[in-house]
Amino acid sequence: MRPRRAVGPPADDRVPPGLRTAAGYTWRLLLLGVAAYLAVEVLGRLQLPVVAVFMALVITSVLRPLVDLFARVLPRSLAVLLAFLLAAVVVGGVLALVGTTVADEWSRLGTELRGGLARIDHWLTGAPFHLRPGTVTDLRAKIAAFVAAHRQALLNTALSGASRAVELLTGLALAVFCSVFFLHSGDRMWRWAESLLPDRARPAWDRAGRTAWRTFAGYTRGVLIVAATNAVLVGIALAVLRVPLVVPLVVLEFVAALVPLIGSPIALAVAALVALAARGPVVALLVLALIVVIGQVEGHLLHPLVLGWSVRLHPVAVALSVIGGAVLGGVLGAVVAVPVVSVAWAVFGELRDHGPSAPVRDRSP
Repeated sequence: MRPRRAVGPPADDRVPPGLRTAAGYTWRLLLLGVAAYLAVEVLGRLQLPVVAVFMALVITSVLRPLVDLFARVLPRSLAVLLAFLLAAVVVGGVLALVGTTVADEWSRLGTELRGGLARIDHWLTGAPFHLRPGTVTDLRAKIAAFVAAHRQALLNTALSGASRAVELLTGLALAVFCSVFFLHSGDRMWRWAESLLPDRARPAWDRAGRTAWRTFAGYTRGVLIVAATNAVLVGIALAVLRVPLVVPLVVLEFVAALVPLIGSPIALAVAALVALAARGPVVALLVLALIVVIGQVEGHLLHPLVLGWSVRLHPVAVALSVIGGAVLGGVLGAVVAVPVVSVAWAVFGELRDHGPSAPVRDRSP
């Protein structure tokens, strides 16, 4: 009778437990990475409708408190119409004010800029730069020669920009169209979407959806408050320093501050260039000092007070989100990165802390 051959342990038992755990996490993370990559690719190809829906959600989050207020005494449809009319008046008034200011100050600004360039040229010839006289004048001549030599390319770029402007207007019209329905019957649309899900999945999706909307709306309203506060502070400082084009620079600061961390410094750098040309290097340095002051006020006062209750992200996470969004989607990616990450983190925390079967409480903004 032949002796029985010893049977070794199963293959899985010969693999260390730590390695099995690491391998399990690895292939799951790889699948999630592939899914995220495919999602980014699909969203990139559908950029116009995706951006339009995002803008519709922004408009809805801003106007919904006003619509709810009007809806107490008016039918919902009339409340939506009145809110849009008031928003159009405000936006149109700001644009008209910017255009009027630029038109009124344009001739005086041209004279100041020519004198400012002469002062900059004189300043660069002294310590500590010791550049040769006429440096700024030569630079202006080189820029004019470059524009003349590449006129056709610049014209093509302008035409491409015109087509992008038409695309932007189309997306804005689609955003307004969607936001009208979101404001008028958004709750009914959400309940209809939930009715398509299995019964067991509805509580989890309801909690996730309400948490996502609450976080997104809180972030949107908060960042608008922060941007408006920054713009007011910058406007007061520029008016005290007598920098020209205060109103357009204030509007630029408001728009740029919608991108956390990097938007406001870029807008203030533009203001510093205007101050350098019109008022000289001392005023320009004071405007540059505003970058530090505004950054401290925004980071240590405004964000904790205004956004702390709705967005719980570490500043490092915010910075990485902005840079990652800019790499993936340019300026648009930098704008949407923080709200997307904030919503994802809030949904994850809600489902982790309470579970998918926890009772749903309507805390929508």
